[in-house]
Amino acid sequence: MTATPDLVPAPTVATPELFRSVFRRHAAGVAVITAAGDRPVGFTATSLTSVAAEPPLISFGIGTSSSSWPVLSGAAYVGVHILGEHQQELAATFARSGADRFGPSTDWSSGPEGVPLLADVSAWLVCRVVSRVPAGDHRIVIAEAVAGSPSGAGRPLVYHQGRFTALRD
Repeated sequence: MTATPDLVPAPTVATPELFRSVFRRHAAGVAVITAAGDRPVGFTATSLTSVAAEPPLISFGIGTSSSSWPVLSGAAYVGVHILGEHQQELAATFARSGADRFGPSTDWSSGPEGVPLLADVSAWLVCRVVSRVPAGDHRIVIAEAVAGSPSGAGRPLVYHQGRFTALRD
């Protein structure tokens, strides 16, 4: 097979802007990561990944400039919440800088290991942090699931092209 040059656009030097543009085209599930501190913290993550089943490990990325990082950097446990398509506003609240994420509009309670658990999510896990790996201006957190529930109803919330959306049939 011969390559046809017209089918592949000319490459562009990789910059942060190019990188973000490419990943806007990558649809990702939406999760909220929480941790307990003097005040609970949390943030919206699209980088959640299943790492292994034995032991049950997950990973996610967090920017070191995130307001949640000071608590996450020392947290022994985190909450992982898989959001449903009905939770676009919750995802936006936890993504917005300066938002009162655990204010009156957020229904949550203290779960196993004191981790803040959000109500009405599709599924959740409480995970013990086992590693924080430096990765540029982020840290990759690897954590082992110790408790959870997949009992929430509904379809998943997805992030694509810079906005929250739902899957279509």
